[in-house]
Amino acid sequence: MTGQRLDVVISDGVARIHLNRPEAANAIDLTFAKEFEVAAQSCVSSHVRVALVTAAGRQFCAGGDLKSFAKESDIGAHLEEVTSHLHAGIAVLVEMDAPVVVAVTGAAAGAGLGLVCAADIIVAGESASFVLAYSRVGLTPDGSSSWFLPQHIGLRRALDLSLTNRVLKAQEALEWGLVSRTVADDKVLSEAEDIVAQLAQGPTAAYGASARLLRSAIQNTLRTHLSLETASIVERALTADGLEGIRAFVERRPPEFNGE
Repeated sequence: MTGQRLDVVISDGVARIHLNRPEAANAIDLTFAKEFEVAAQSCVSSHVRVALVTAAGRQFCAGGDLKSFAKESDIGAHLEEVTSHLHAGIAVLVEMDAPVVVAVTGAAAGAGLGLVCAADIIVAGESASFVLAYSRVGLTPDGSSSWFLPQHIGLRRALDLSLTNRVLKAQEALEWGLVSRTVADDKVLSEAEDIVAQLAQGPTAAYGASARLLRSAIQNTLRTHLSLETASIVERALTADGLEGIRAFVERRPPEFNGE
């Protein structure tokens, strides 16, 4: 899919979503939000085993396109439409079994930070920076950031980012647990592609089940969560990938997973 705001290429189980509005720092308007939802849905319908999100230009994503919002006669209704599509796409990517890798250079602001937060693995270049910036213009977070940030970095730090609009540079973002790893800018894409190549050969459904267990842990008591762990590992052990993984370990050979 080649869109006005982003492109999607799906090949060999890998979905590559490329934000492609560099002249506007990949800012999110209604067209972007609609295309993002379609891109996310295509990852599910095409049996994708891993997704990679990249961006054109110097900035990853500047967040909401405030200039376009300001032109609307009913900005509230417009924002409701924009966020409905954007949030639907984010939910699809988070809930699917295939892991999502994001490669970030330059600024990830506002909902752009939300896109980063929703990913499973984030590779940040040395130029990467992260800021919410909503309260600077009298607004509140969207794009999943207010849900993910307290989980990733803790409530105190999330409040700090939200209320003061402080900018996190790449190294501090790594120390806080916001990103997975940092590399030089010219190594970001190759590092992300190496991760994608590894994940594309892995047990996709097990990845999804593992992510769901980890994300739900904070909501459960220990005993409830232990029962969920039991149910999940029993279910996975009876799948083709589970049986193959155990068999390969016993036979001392690399497993050949089909993602199911």
